[in-house]
Amino acid sequence: MLKRNSLKMMEGVWKEMEMRQKKLPIGIDNFEKLRSEDFYYVDKTGLIRELLHNWGEVNLFTRPRRFGKTLNMSMLEHFFSLGGDKRMFDGLDISKETALCEEYMGKYPVISVSLKGIDARYYETAYQKVVQVIMEVAAKSYFLLDSENLNEHDKAAYRKLLDDK
Repeated sequence: MLKRNSLKMMEGVWKEMEMRQKKLPIGIDNFEKLRSEDFYYVDKTGLIRELLHNWGEVNLFTRPRRFGKTLNMSMLEHFFSLGGDKRMFDGLDISKETALCEEYMGKYPVISVSLKGIDARYYETAYQKVVQVIMEVAAKSYFLLDSENLNEHDKAAYRKLLDDK
């Protein structure tokens, strides 16, 4: 009788696990999508702590292709960006670092540029694609025109960049 109850309990556990099974994030390099749509995620938020504790003026991330460089950059962007959803980091390693999160999370305007999708056979085509990427990034940061940290010269240059679309 005990074995039969144990087997039924195990069957219930397996069915529940099958229903809660997460999706594999094949080709997904957006941290927000990965977290909000319940994909499997290997927690690499320790990288944030490491970068902040071992500060460098410039950091170089070298990894072979398909090793998560773009995903890590997306994670960093979401961690530092103004107005980001802090709940994306709930349950992850970095959330245990409360002082660090209070000091850095969601406190900075972040400009993130990825050239990952630029693939062209000719220089002019590649150049135009790079210009398009930069224009899209510039348009996302329109709030900078209201910033007190930019002087009028910088704001004029930024307006020109936006107007030259």
